[in-house]
Parts: sequence; structure tokens; C-alpha cells
Amino acid sequence: MSTTEIEVLTARDVPLGGPRAMTVRRTLPQRARTLIGAWCFADHYGPDDVAESGGMDVAPHPHIGLQTVSWLFSGEIEHRDSLGSHAYVRPGELNLMTGGHGISHTEVSTPRTTTLHGVQLWVALPEAHRNTARDFQHHAPGTVRVDGADIRVFLGSLAGSVSPVRTFTPLLGAELLIDAGATVTLPVDPAFEHGLLVDEGEIRLAGTLLRPAELGYAGTGAATLTLTNTSGTPARAVLLGGTPFEEEIVMWWNFIGRSHEDIAEAREEWEQASDRFGEVDGYPGGRLPAPALPNARIAPRKNPARR
Repeated sequence: MSTTEIEVLTARDVPLGGPRAMTVRRTLPQRARTLIGAWCFADHYGPDDVAESGGMDVAPHPHIGLQTVSWLFSGEIEHRDSLGSHAYVRPGELNLMTGGHGISHTEVSTPRTTTLHGVQLWVALPEAHRNTARDFQHHAPGTVRVDGADIRVFLGSLAGSVSPVRTFTPLLGAELLIDAGATVTLPVDPAFEHGLLVDEGEIRLAGTLLRPAELGYAGTGAATLTLTNTSGTPARAVLLGGTPFEEEIVMWWNFIGRSHEDIAEAREEWEQASDRFGEVDGYPGGRLPAPALPNARIAPRKNPARR
């Protein structure tokens, strides 16, 4: 019997990207948990029939203080940013964009996409690096076979597979495709906390059942994680991990700072079309305006104290 305690986080539906918004399922952040390692944001979407939903069309918008991690199960998204990057997000291929001091980008599903399905994740940058320069990295990891599971490691290391993609805190990101009825036990870093986001099927994580769109959280101290696919078909999940991120962060809209003033300054610079965020070429439309700031000061977030 496993002694690893699993906290089950449920998703909420959120419209993404303005008036032609597609709906995503958001499991991070929420009141119960702000971060898992430096992972601070997790949106899960699809499978969406683009003929009905219209797909993804997110106009130029800004980021500070974070890295964006795009990972698809099906479909294709065209990415453009103010660094000059023009790339495509495709299934099994990582696109990671660093928006430290400031960057802007667009995300548009391509005409050849019929079904859009994947995750969009954010990583908070630590204080020492939160004003780092813009950057963009692409990586297509190979597949590792372990105990009835196919594993693609897009960040960090797992099952002998190591991603070359640079991060600013210790992180793990991997897609797991588990055979029907299979059990896989994975050696993990006990200094990491982990989150398992289930996409398809039902998976027991350390004995706790997780259903699609649920995220199971395991705290530090575990040297292994055992996952069992209780479904009669293959199950898919994304495993996230990292050392606990002890800094308080202020999150609002597309910005991560350390104070209300950080956010207010970034918002004003975006509204004034400051060079801080640059310009995105090639998008046939205007920029997303920033929403109004709340009347109250934006409070810092941190994880609840351990029980």
C-alpha cells in the first residue's frame, strides 16, 4: 500500500483569448494550490472539432516573468513572437518561449487542423532571472518504453531520457501514454513535488483514482510514483514536477511579478505599445487590450502551508 498522499485538483472552464474565445479547462492556479514546483499555470483543452469551435485565434498579447510551454496531442498551432520566431506547435514537439522582462506573441490554429487538443503551461521565473531576455526553444523528444508506458520527456529527466531545453529552476515535464490495464513505477527525484494531469482514461496515482481533466498532486519525499491505467483503453497524462518554488508571486492576466506595482507598470507599458514587449509581425489583426486593473491591490500568491 502506498503512503504517498495525493491531493486531487479539479479544473474550471475558462474562455481563452478575447471575443472569439475557445474554452479551456484550468487546473492551475487555484485556491488550493498556486504552484507545483515552478509550474504556475495549466490549461487543458480539446479534443475540439475546429469546424464547430473555430479553433484557436489569440491576438498579440504580452508576458513578463514566465516561460510558456506548449504541448499538443493533436492539431497544429502557428506561433509568432516579438523575438522574430515563427514556428509551429505540433504533437509531440515542445515549444518553450521565455518572456522575462517582456515579450509578445500570437497563437493561431492552422487551416489544416481539424481537431485541437493539448495543454498550455506556464513556468514562473525565479527572482534572479525574472527579467531575463526573450528566448524561444524547440525540442522534439524521443519515446522511451517503460513497463507498458510510452514516455516523452520534454523538460528535465525521467526514465533515462533527458531534455536539452534550458529552464531556470529544476523541472520535469513528460507525456505518458499507458497501455490498457498497465502499471508503471517511475523513479523520481524525492526533492520534487509532482502533478499528474489526466487527459484520457482513468489512472490511479499512488492508489488515488484520477479522472480526465483532474490533476493529482504529490508532495516531496517520494522516490517513486506508481501509476495504473484502470481503463480498458490506453490512458494519457502529463506529469509535471519540480522543487518547491518558495517565492511569493503576483499573477494577473498574462503577467507574473512580485508586487502590484510590477503588474501595473507592465500593463501601462503594454497599453502604450512600449518597446518592452516588441511587435509581432504577420498577424492579420490588432493587439489584445489589457483588462482594467482591479480596484484593490493584487495580492501575492503562495502555496498553502503543508498540513
